Amino acid sequence: MKVAELFSVEGRCALVTGGASGLGLGFVEALAENGARVTMLDVSAERVAQETARLTGLGRDVRGEVVDVTDHAALDRAVDAAAAAYGRLDIVFANAGIDPGPGFITGWTGGGRARNPQGALEAYSDERWERVIDINLNGVFATLRAAARHMKPRRYGRIIVTTSLASMINEAGIGAAYMASKAGAAHLMRNAALELAAYDITVNAIAPGFFVTNIGGGHAHDEAVQETMARAVPMHRVGFPEDMKGLALFLASPASAYVTGAEIPIDGGLKLGTAD
Repeated sequence: MKVAELFSVEGRCALVTGGASGLGLGFVEALAENGARVTMLDVSAERVAQETARLTGLGRDVRGEVVDVTDHAALDRAVDAAAAAYGRLDIVFANAGIDPGPGFITGWTGGGRARNPQGALEAYSDERWERVIDINLNGVFATLRAAARHMKPRRYGRIIVTTSLASMINEAGIGAAYMASKAGAAHLMRNAALELAAYDITVNAIAPGFFVTNIGGGHAHDEAVQETMARAVPMHRVGFPEDMKGLALFLASPASAYVTGAEIPIDGGLKLGTAD
């Protein structure tokens, strides 16, 4: 098979939650730039309108809808609408997620870190815990459920969950609920992969390390933060949404037809430890 055919998403019908910025927008772009028909779901009406207009202006087949993934009934309606608009649903990225808030240590890496009382376990509020779990884990569950309803009857589908390096390793600078939500999403992905494999539906996860997105108030756009993080990454640089596109196309395309239940780190080697 030719490489162009192996990685082709031409004519495929896709949906991305949290698709109007950051990694989600990168997924939307990767799919649409290569001929897929894509529905972008996001909680921000402004970003949905802006990015849908920009991409359709470039000739991409993209539609957008404002949806909060914690509203499962609204999410179901949006997924149903996407499938109705396209006649089917081939690819779903369960990507929507939120900032974890501070952990029990200040800073990200290197020297100058100190205990942070605001992020301590005994100070963790129910509201903060439940909000992160509701979006980062329950929202993934609801997205997978909606996708399965459309994919199982057709006996085909590609589902990709955005987890995190935080599902595999601990990071004291990140709030505990984020760790739990991403680890839960990873195990949910594996269970869904086991259940849906007989229907030729693959379910996999992308586990990003430090990427420059708007999460956490956009602190990752700060060049000083990027320089600090780059020192801890063996490749000596941080990630950008563009770095995600190749892996996204692999998991969405026939190239990954025999891959399911995999959680693939994309982190410049950060999980491996510090090299120099």
